[in-house]
Amino acid sequence: MGIEHHRTPRLLLRGGLVIDTAPHPVVHPHTDVLVEGDRIAAVGRDLPLDDTDAGLEVIDARTMIVLPGFVDTHRHLWQGVLRSAAVDASLDGYFSRILGDLAGRFTPADVYTGNLLGALECLDAGVTTVQDFSHVQYSPEHTAAAVEALREAGIRAVFGYGYPVFDETARQADWVRKARTTHFTSRDALVTMALAPVGPSFTAPEAVREDWLLARELGLPVAVHVSAGPVAERPIAALREQGLLTAGTLYVHGNSLPDSELRLIAESGGAVAITPAIEASMRFGAPMAGRLRRAGVTTGLGADAVTSAAGDMFSQMRAALMSSHFDADAGAEESAVTAADVLRMATAEGAAALGLGDEVGSLGVGKRADLVLLRADALNLAPAHHDPIGAVVTAAHPGNVDTVLVAGRAVKRDGRLRYENLGGVLAEAQRASERLGVTGP
Repeated sequence: MGIEHHRTPRLLLRGGLVIDTAPHPVVHPHTDVLVEGDRIAAVGRDLPLDDTDAGLEVIDARTMIVLPGFVDTHRHLWQGVLRSAAVDASLDGYFSRILGDLAGRFTPADVYTGNLLGALECLDAGVTTVQDFSHVQYSPEHTAAAVEALREAGIRAVFGYGYPVFDETARQADWVRKARTTHFTSRDALVTMALAPVGPSFTAPEAVREDWLLARELGLPVAVHVSAGPVAERPIAALREQGLLTAGTLYVHGNSLPDSELRLIAESGGAVAITPAIEASMRFGAPMAGRLRRAGVTTGLGADAVTSAAGDMFSQMRAALMSSHFDADAGAEESAVTAADVLRMATAEGAAALGLGDEVGSLGVGKRADLVLLRADALNLAPAHHDPIGAVVTAAHPGNVDTVLVAGRAVKRDGRLRYENLGGVLAEAQRASERLGVTGP
């Protein structure tokens, strides 16, 4: 009862306003994109193909902006059923209400519903890849439900196995090993695994070492929240001192870290996921986009928590761009964050941050066909030809998303999400919310 998996042997997007994002965002008007199977086969003007070929499906993209699918590098999908439950909360309030109270009430069925709702929301808004930082693993059954929902939705995902913040008994290495061997056996699967431990900022060095060695044992990348304290004031340096500072680690937030810590991340081959809307609303610290750019750190964007902010990448791009104007150290024009920088963070750079840069995030021939088509003739986008990149970043919204492809499959087409039981998911989300005791008006 999932996404209707419609994929033809060949699909031609004809004549679109194409935006590629690697090595830097560039606009190609009146350009075709050919998809064969699950990969991009060709990109160019007037590709010599017979539009009447019965084996070729053609989408008229002349009124569309065509770009790579968005990559969300940090989101807690299980919180989909808690939407807007902590909009005015501080970070302490979020910890108390969402993680301290409501999270412990989640059954595996609730996790399944939250993850499915969140993943479908991503796809509907053009997010084709998501890093699901799932710190609600109270049992192996919770894990199975979360992963099953990701696969049901048909999204490309990195499932971050996370420990519940306020339940030390759920930090079970054997549960992680079981998840690795039970749910993640195929290297080509849409859903892969990472370890998402509490990390050096918030837990003792002995636990940090155990978690990092477990990730090494299982061949998993690590995703971890970082800040200056309360345990390690210099968490990146602390990892280096323990011999745990490795390439491919994704650090989340880091607003309170000094520049020396950011340089260590860059030198080690790590990356940072920023969530500018949440970081602003919960007052994590100064904006990060400019600082990370100057430090040479690979940077991705994330929605983080729909309990408190919007879940679409357009909102995150705008938050990143606008908040970067308040970066006091970015006075020089050459160090300012641009719309093109932000779009790259939402696509190619975000993919690189997740270790998926060779697979998704741009329109290179041979990459997976994860694509988004926006209605360029919509009132809020037309005329888009003055600056298509700027229009996508500053003016577009989820309602402009006409078509979404994941691995060459249309998960959304003609403005309609191709999920067979969307009404049932929404009804179940409402029931879960009521059962969990999330109050409303």
